[in-house]
Amino acid sequence: MLGLGAPRQRDWKLGEKRKFEFNPKLGIDNPVLSLVEDHDLSGLWSLELPRFCLLSKENGRNFGFHLKQELGGAGPVVCRVEPGTSAQRQGLQEGDRILGVNNHVVEHEEYAVVVRHIRASGPRVLLTVWTQHVHDVTRAQQGNDAHLCPTLGPGVRPRLCHIVKDEGGFGFSITYRQQGHFWLGLSPGGAAERAGVPPGARLLEVNGVGVERFTHSRLSRKIWQSGEQVTLLVVGPEVEEQCRRLGMPLAAPLAEGRALPNKPRCLHLEKGPQGFGFLLREEKGLDGQLGQFLWEVDPGQPAKKAGMQDGDRLVAVAGESVEGLGHEETVSRIRAQGSCVSLVVVDPEADRFFSMVRLSPLLFLESPEVPTSPQDICSTFLVDTKDPPVEDTATPFAPCGSCQCVLYPGPGGGYGFRLSCVASGHCLFVSQVTPGGSADRAGLQMGDIILEVNGYPTRGENDPEKLQQLAEAKPPLCLKLAARSWQGWEAWIPQGSQEVSALASGLL
Repeated sequence: MLGLGAPRQRDWKLGEKRKFEFNPKLGIDNPVLSLVEDHDLSGLWSLELPRFCLLSKENGRNFGFHLKQELGGAGPVVCRVEPGTSAQRQGLQEGDRILGVNNHVVEHEEYAVVVRHIRASGPRVLLTVWTQHVHDVTRAQQGNDAHLCPTLGPGVRPRLCHIVKDEGGFGFSITYRQQGHFWLGLSPGGAAERAGVPPGARLLEVNGVGVERFTHSRLSRKIWQSGEQVTLLVVGPEVEEQCRRLGMPLAAPLAEGRALPNKPRCLHLEKGPQGFGFLLREEKGLDGQLGQFLWEVDPGQPAKKAGMQDGDRLVAVAGESVEGLGHEETVSRIRAQGSCVSLVVVDPEADRFFSMVRLSPLLFLESPEVPTSPQDICSTFLVDTKDPPVEDTATPFAPCGSCQCVLYPGPGGGYGFRLSCVASGHCLFVSQVTPGGSADRAGLQMGDIILEVNGYPTRGENDPEKLQQLAEAKPPLCLKLAARSWQGWEAWIPQGSQEVSALASGLL
């Protein structure tokens, strides 16, 4: 290729003018020709590398970009970037494909999974993205199964370390080389070493505040103001080298927690004769934003037995973040779980800690895989087509053949799939299948249209009610399916609908 071949002559000097003479052995890789044509290769090579966008929510609202899922696409695509937002300033562009969220590879995941990871990241998120055309070319060259997203190796991540002062102080000294570059020297057996600070660590943040603009005196004052305990974001030499090699920023959302004073709690509740025994109330949190808080926890009831405390803030329902959701939608998500509910909560002290470090408690959940319940299949996305042609809605969908699929609950009690429905189509289809779950093992596929459940047809005017019947059905579930392909979706969704090009989209 012109200008990209490796030079085969090493006797020329930079800046030396030589007359070009064609050499059949060298061909177009002649170094003189390369010098003339190649003005700057760095831009060409950078097109083949993913970009990293570290976004921050402003005023507790959103990151400033819209994400959509295209029919038959390889993953979610950025469809709009709001001007003047963190997303625009960090270089996120319309058409970018998201390969990774923090240290999670999501290039083969569905829209709902990617959105879940982004929302669970809290006020800061690191996105690994690629422009769509470069992604498509590279995918065609390397195959659909190739992993294009760089990640940090196991245990090779920045550390969020909470240090409590003892008789020897915090147990570290600070080496200052230039503004914003500080290294920590550890006292053997001191508080910092016990808190997990690695040898030769570089300091990135103090109590959630970056030190890249700090002077030595300002940093010393910041640590002194912390009192008897301080939380540091640090990175060891091995991690810094790997991030440098991958081109990744040393970002806080990549961090693993060490000796953290507070952690999120996962509560599993099973409804009793008098309900769950708690009250959910919407009120302002520490950041001034509305949140969902748990009160009036009744002694002897399921909530209290599971460990719920008055004043806990609700973080997630069934493993999905409820940050930014209104009260009614949060209540609906809890009710959709039926008689068994999994909640992630933080007490006031933990809420204050994670608010200070500006990270979501879900990033430090020791057991992020929350057991699902059979009622998980009740969670739906209503895709409401806008003003479809009359002839489209009047013509019923006629499946070409059908097949049976029998499902048994998995170890956590769930079936491992999610349903959606098009409001004007009155039909249910599978929008997500959990890899390795019961539905996946039974052969259920995304795009399957559900015709019958245990012999009862699902089509009609009351499909949301059918979802509740699905949740209450006793196992096993015998499903009658049709249209086992994306093409089946395209043939069934009314033409001209906005949802033909994007099944789901939303502001993040």
